[in-house]
Amino acid sequence: MTPQNPAERMIYRSMVLTWPFYAVGALYVVGPVLAWVLGALAVLALYLGPAFRPDLRATGPVPVLIWAWIIGMAILLVALWIGHLDWGLGLKKTIKSSIGWAKGWALLALFPLVGAVLPVRREVLIRGQCVIGAWTLALAPVLLAAPYLGLPERVFTSPLKAVGGPGPEYFSLYLFTYDPASWTPRWQFYAPWSPFAALLGVILVLFALEEKNRKWMLAGVAAGVLMILASKSRMGLVGLMACTVAPRMMPLILRCWAWHVTAGLTASLAVTGSTLAALAGDAVAAFKGARADSTRVRETLQRIASERWQTEAFWFGHGTVQPGSHAVEYMPIGSHHTWYGLLFVKGAAGFAALLIPLVWHIGFVMADAAKHARGRLPLGILMTMVLLSFGENIEIEAYMLWPGLILLGVHLREAEAA
Repeated sequence: MTPQNPAERMIYRSMVLTWPFYAVGALYVVGPVLAWVLGALAVLALYLGPAFRPDLRATGPVPVLIWAWIIGMAILLVALWIGHLDWGLGLKKTIKSSIGWAKGWALLALFPLVGAVLPVRREVLIRGQCVIGAWTLALAPVLLAAPYLGLPERVFTSPLKAVGGPGPEYFSLYLFTYDPASWTPRWQFYAPWSPFAALLGVILVLFALEEKNRKWMLAGVAAGVLMILASKSRMGLVGLMACTVAPRMMPLILRCWAWHVTAGLTASLAVTGSTLAALAGDAVAAFKGARADSTRVRETLQRIASERWQTEAFWFGHGTVQPGSHAVEYMPIGSHHTWYGLLFVKGAAGFAALLIPLVWHIGFVMADAAKHARGRLPLGILMTMVLLSFGENIEIEAYMLWPGLILLGVHLREAEAA
């Protein structure tokens, strides 16, 4: 797999060097820098047209869906400014939060723009993810043995934390962490914490399943499954099943026999419905009970965020997260859930600014996945992002989701060219 232009080289090398970047605490810096450099390159390619170097010329106009993402993320920035003005947070905090937007929300528009405009092949992204998987498998014995060899959880925190970020864990090198509820080891690999590592594992599996070289494919799938299992995340297990299977079942929507089978199964619910409902209820209860303390804290955070949004700042939110009390283990109000976080921090305007392009993009990809195999991977990525949004703040993790975000743009380019 040889990159054919500077954009592909930057992307591929950044992916291949994921573990070395993590070792020096640089991943949180690399993601935003790559987004803005490649984004500027895409804008330059659009502006110069045929005058630009041949191997970097724009592949076509900006797709409408990319404009939707750009407008949505711009609205989030405006909502941030209005929230800061409403609550008198001051110029210094407004500038700091705007920089945070540039390192988070802006990436959800910049990376798809890069994939849609620049000549980046999806094969490069797929192989790059499989190389990350090979790195992960090579390092796994050391990571898995670390807690039993008496090695420390955190090796060091990089001086790069001076650039600012959500917390020191984004610039730290961890071998493993202990679950405070059970005091058993969990692994987070190159992510800032374990549940996020599990969803990165799901994305790794999704990419690897599209790899044509069997050895690279097996490396990617094995590494992704290892990340999901070792992180001990419930979301990861759900994602592994749902996000890999559902996209491959989309073509059934166009098959008459599939509708007949569905009709028969629906009719059978008259007999089995109550039993299945009881089983589903038990499964949900067991799912929540697996990490009862975590579930309680998250539900309390969501309730507080919702109540304060409705009563204090409906349209443009509070401008920033706010410290939580002992009841939520001092977790910030507006964290651990993208949608409740948006309502609390940026209000109804911010909520709609993400919801509209996301739902539009999902609908487009679902329709394409029903007709073409090229839609399977972007649909799986979007499903993983939706799943992630219900347990994490997706904007502060966009710096690690960027290969998938670029792929979303590549898919739009492929669909328009077809």
